[in-house]
Amino acid sequence: MPEDLIEKKSNFDLTSRSAFSRNDEVFTSRSYAALLAKNIIPYSHRKLADNYIIIKKVFKFQAVMSRISNTEKRLLAKYDFNTLEYTTVKQMYEELALLQKWSMSADENLKKDSDEILEIRTKELKFIVANSYANISNEIYKGYLALESYFAEISKYND
Repeated sequence: MPEDLIEKKSNFDLTSRSAFSRNDEVFTSRSYAALLAKNIIPYSHRKLADNYIIIKKVFKFQAVMSRISNTEKRLLAKYDFNTLEYTTVKQMYEELALLQKWSMSADENLKKDSDEILEIRTKELKFIVANSYANISNEIYKGYLALESYFAEISKYND
């Protein structure tokens, strides 16, 4: 009996799951726990997250939101980012980590672009949620779910 307990404890991997992980998500360097623990969440991220959560709770995105403009698409392309509907969860984790880092940068242009990119991502997310689907019906492109979960984790207005 004690041997079984010792074996279970020795085989239990504390790093395989995180408190912020979903049931099907394995802890990786790109999981929510890693995103939240390694980096200080910029004020601009928290502000956008709070705004998103409040609007979602009050209005539930009943009005159809507009798509992003060509100028906004060019800014995403400048940094080699896909539109949200073509972004994987892994890509979104990497992007959020970069945006957090850039938002704290001494380079004012990079900081400005970082905040603008997150605003674009929020606009894309609102459009996808308002239409209740991603235009790409492929299970690979679920970056919008990662972004929404990130907002829920960092917002002070989330239940």
